[in-house]
Amino acid sequence: MKTIVLKVEADNQRTNAIKEAARCLAEGGLVVFPTETVYGVGANAANPAALARLRAVKERQETKPFTVHIGSRSAVNRFVPDLSGVGRRLTEKAWPGPLTVIFHVSDVTAAPILRENAFPSADSLYHDGTIGIRCPDDPIALDLLTAAGVPVVAASANPASRPAPVTAEEALATLDGKVDMVLDAGRTRYAKASTIVEVRPNSFQIIRDGVLDERIIRKLMQVTFLVVCSGNTCRSPMAEGILRKLVAEKLGVAEKELPGHGYNVESAGVSAAGGLCATPAAVRALASRGIDISRHKSQPLTLELVHRADYIFAMTDSHVRAIRQMAPQVRNRVRKIAQQDIEDPIGESDEVYIQVATQIEEALRERLEEVTL
Repeated sequence: MKTIVLKVEADNQRTNAIKEAARCLAEGGLVVFPTETVYGVGANAANPAALARLRAVKERQETKPFTVHIGSRSAVNRFVPDLSGVGRRLTEKAWPGPLTVIFHVSDVTAAPILRENAFPSADSLYHDGTIGIRCPDDPIALDLLTAAGVPVVAASANPASRPAPVTAEEALATLDGKVDMVLDAGRTRYAKASTIVEVRPNSFQIIRDGVLDERIIRKLMQVTFLVVCSGNTCRSPMAEGILRKLVAEKLGVAEKELPGHGYNVESAGVSAAGGLCATPAAVRALASRGIDISRHKSQPLTLELVHRADYIFAMTDSHVRAIRQMAPQVRNRVRKIAQQDIEDPIGESDEVYIQVATQIEEALRERLEEVTL
């Protein structure tokens, strides 16, 4: 067999090369393509002959599965119909990127991909109810995987005994004549393997170290809520306490267990001084609901707080504008907590504070309906 090598380093080389490679994959050929980590060799997962060839090239046993490669983050739902928890958070934050995720699928037969394609067996994708998926952060890989129009599984483009290639030349050194086509885009960006993480709804385990270390993975799996008012002594401390309780109830865990499950709730003020306690009336209003905010200390809103928050709830339109002016790139994460402004109860009676707490709780319950935990 003669291996066809197509250069795709220049934009004018890319379109036709990807079209040819996509057709080759769809028809059962083996294609070597670049990712941001290493070069991979892919095959049509719905074609038994192509899978057999890929196993021979990789010197891989039947029981060891290949990783599915997808051309868009949203395509994961075709393979993992019950995506939730840590797995959902990682795919939303780390894909496209150098991360392979192994999912546990409770009902493989419910996966849309099996209805969309004539698979001889689900075993070509799933292994003991698990599936590994990767969405690479490389434009050539993404375009190829999308254009192929078939489910693609891939592995590093080398026999089992050789190091993973980071250039097309390195891949050809061991696979020339064994694969149909190679897309040559030069050296890969990281020249290092992807990190492999196995996830369950509320936990993860790093299976292989790679580009992303454990510290980054832990950061990616976190969900942080930030509630914002003016002085961070009345409305936002009450909202923080209420939201923490509501999230814990929705997850079915104790409030103190939220960080361990990947959830943080914080509050801040756009004009706050640091270190002030919540007002006594705010403390009393929440104590009547079984929530203790007596240890709260105010903090000013900072870029660091804004950037690490996944969801930012503000009390008024003016707070929303202030946050978006501070960090325009996070504007889509910012929303007003309720349709109407929640006014500042500072200096008002306990009854007013209780009314404001009720407004906040009703608004947060609605907001949480929009959030998939």
